[in-house]
Amino acid sequence: MHLAHFPRLHLAHLPTPLEPMLRLSKELGIDLWIKRDDCTGLSTGGNKTRKLEFLMAEAETEGADMVITQGATQSNHARQTAAFAAKLGINCHVLLEDRTGYNNTNYNQNGNVLLDHLHGATTEKFPGGHDMVVEMERAAQKKRAEGNKVYVIPGGGSNPTGALGYVNCALELVGQANERGLRIDRIVHATGSSGTQAGLVTGLAAMNADIPLLGIGTRAPRAKQEQMVYDLASKTAAKLGCPGVVRREDVIANSDYVGEGYGLPTEAGIEAIRMFAELEGILLDPVYSAKGASGLIDLARKNEFEGQRVVFVHTGGAVGLFGYDFAFDHENRWVQV
Repeated sequence: MHLAHFPRLHLAHLPTPLEPMLRLSKELGIDLWIKRDDCTGLSTGGNKTRKLEFLMAEAETEGADMVITQGATQSNHARQTAAFAAKLGINCHVLLEDRTGYNNTNYNQNGNVLLDHLHGATTEKFPGGHDMVVEMERAAQKKRAEGNKVYVIPGGGSNPTGALGYVNCALELVGQANERGLRIDRIVHATGSSGTQAGLVTGLAAMNADIPLLGIGTRAPRAKQEQMVYDLASKTAAKLGCPGVVRREDVIANSDYVGEGYGLPTEAGIEAIRMFAELEGILLDPVYSAKGASGLIDLARKNEFEGQRVVFVHTGGAVGLFGYDFAFDHENRWVQV
């Protein structure tokens, strides 16, 4: 498994720290560590920067002068893609889908949306329920007709090329643990468009790391989420030259913490934001990392991790908090959404 075979732009701040969370460990009664992929660089960082190292290198290899991608209104992926494009000096066009129906001004203009525009990206807004893959192809055809050389990046950067970023993260994490003599019993993270989990599970399986990986779902029911991850992991393994290395039983997702839907904050997620902020000085976002952390917290309270050392992979996105200010009151009291 030699990742140097694939084009890559080394812009991420790597390796990201692997740190103990002492106060949160005491609160939950487990040995809890965090992999700080909120610290990857490029416009406040996040998990997409790892994926974009490979995706944008592929775009550059193909001679693209514009990238097109899509996501929800407060898409972390869109913001990081816009930042990466700005760094390379190419154009970025983003299709944003309204998946929440929120009319709040900050939600629609602040947070990630503000940064999209600051990085020079152009955006289009679509009502919820659109086939965004079809809309991206339409946009790409239009831009090509205008003379642009367009490279299309799927939502979340989740294809075999993007997943290579989290194969690399698995290598990095296991290497850090080995150097410190740190045995890891479980890895937990938020899973959505499936690229992060697919890359991690592929990397761990290819190394025979024997570390169970649990994805806490943020959007889809368990069966659908696991199938998406498995399908992408299988394609990623084939791309790496180790087809069949990922078994179906390696892919585990828990979708009990999605709440009412994608992008809609939950009471448990708000509690997770409070706990990480007040106990560890770490910021989560309501869409992904807070829901992942809320699952981690609940399962710890149910003694699912008793006697284990758990690593939480922080996928970033804290800038999204500024689009969700309505989820919190103005006297720092945390309210039910």
